[in-house]
Amino acid sequence: MVRRWRKWLSKADERKTKALEEKIKRNPHLNLQELQTPLSGSLTENEQVLRSLYKNCYDVVFRSFFISGKTKALLIYIEGMSNVEELNDNLLAPLMKEEAGQTHPKHCIQELLEKRINISTVSEVQTFADVVDKVSVGHPVILIDQHKSGLSVGIERYEQRSLEEPPAERVVRGPRYGFIETIQVNISLLRRRIKSPQLKTELMKVGRYSQTDVVVAYIEGIVDPTLVQEVTNRLKRIKVDAILDSHNIEEFIEDNPYSPFPQLLNTERVDVACAYLLEGHVIVLVDGSPFALVAPTTFYMLMQAAEDYYERFMIGTAIRWLRYGFVVLALVLPSMYVAVLTFHQEMVPETLLLSMAASREVVPFPALVEAFIMEVIFEVLREAGIRLPLQIGAAVSIVGGLIIGEAAVRAGIVSPPMVIVVALTGIANFAFPRFNAAFAIRLLRFPLLLLAGTLGLLGIVLGVITFVIHLCTLRSFGVPYLSPMAPVDLRSIKDVLMRAPAWASDTRPRLTGQANRKRQAHDQKPGPSRGGE
Repeated sequence: MVRRWRKWLSKADERKTKALEEKIKRNPHLNLQELQTPLSGSLTENEQVLRSLYKNCYDVVFRSFFISGKTKALLIYIEGMSNVEELNDNLLAPLMKEEAGQTHPKHCIQELLEKRINISTVSEVQTFADVVDKVSVGHPVILIDQHKSGLSVGIERYEQRSLEEPPAERVVRGPRYGFIETIQVNISLLRRRIKSPQLKTELMKVGRYSQTDVVVAYIEGIVDPTLVQEVTNRLKRIKVDAILDSHNIEEFIEDNPYSPFPQLLNTERVDVACAYLLEGHVIVLVDGSPFALVAPTTFYMLMQAAEDYYERFMIGTAIRWLRYGFVVLALVLPSMYVAVLTFHQEMVPETLLLSMAASREVVPFPALVEAFIMEVIFEVLREAGIRLPLQIGAAVSIVGGLIIGEAAVRAGIVSPPMVIVVALTGIANFAFPRFNAAFAIRLLRFPLLLLAGTLGLLGIVLGVITFVIHLCTLRSFGVPYLSPMAPVDLRSIKDVLMRAPAWASDTRPRLTGQANRKRQAHDQKPGPSRGGE
């Protein structure tokens, strides 16, 4: 009776395998969820299904061999993604070696796990989806005849670049390495900085075809569990063909997709990511991207640079206030110039007004058109400098700006004060620590110019009020975008209006670190020792 039952089950598995093979022939575009069919006990049928899946894939290797010269087996791997030398020395050679008088037990999988395979990372695969998943990440899979499961061995080979300082987040003093495109290396970099087992990393796959590894990292006991749940829920809702970079993830999980302001901070620096983890934020790492996403994000986080915390706190505070001034300058300086020159000449001292009028005497355009011309030219030069090869990009942008600016002034198209205003605005834009935040200010400068050219200072005030209202309505995973200034949190403001010294930063931000506000011991202000303390 038991033999008949086993025979019936075996035939049922064979029917499922054949049905899957027919399904693949009719529709070769199956995803992993549609391949959750158990492996058959027949190695031939398993091989036929897998060859149908990997049809016209010359880099997928199917290698048949015999374990100890007796049991038929099949090795599947992708050439270039698996370490062939280790595969030959530590996998095939021990398995194919014949030993006198050896007999195979019925449960060959257990024997292979315990005695034969000299590799630490070994896991069992039971469905065709498991096989495809493991082979796709460089883990060779062994299927054995008369067994309904196989083995996956972790001998993948990654081509990766060396650790180096992120070019967009350089510091004079601080760590000199950042994330790279390999997610396993990025996780290990976090582990080197935060050695506690409370650092949790949850893995999921996103993308129908790419099956990209996405890791959600957080520190248990500091982070709000509802924040972690919200991040994972938003990631699970993503149903796309492929995820090629962390920006693809960012566009799917942000709160307001129509805002020009970034609602997730991206960073290549390991120290920055660890600092935000310790404040109760969640980090999202994407395989193939060196940029980690930080959630939630506020406007003031975008205005902070890593070097603020590697210099003395007085210097960091002064530079931070200078940076805030540059934000206002980059946003309103061209608009103020156009508004004053067009509607409010009485605000300009008489001598300066006469000088400006003389310089604009030969210019045929009104101030608004003149400003638009110079702004567009400056943006084109900046974009050209970025897209050109590194060796000539900087030279083209600088020389082009000088030549075009001088030629435009000599031709009477623009006035010298307008060139100065646009140049100052561009320099102020370069002071932003985050490139994507500077993009938002550059974009908003153009509607503000239109308001200034049509309504004067009133238009600028209306435009700025509109921007502030928009910022007040933004949320990043439930956290107000302008916090801790709006709503006001007096204990957290000390890291916004100033860079608080390390010994005074004894609490975490309220909206992200509420679960564990205490960061360090109180009253650690340095000074002479006090009575044996």
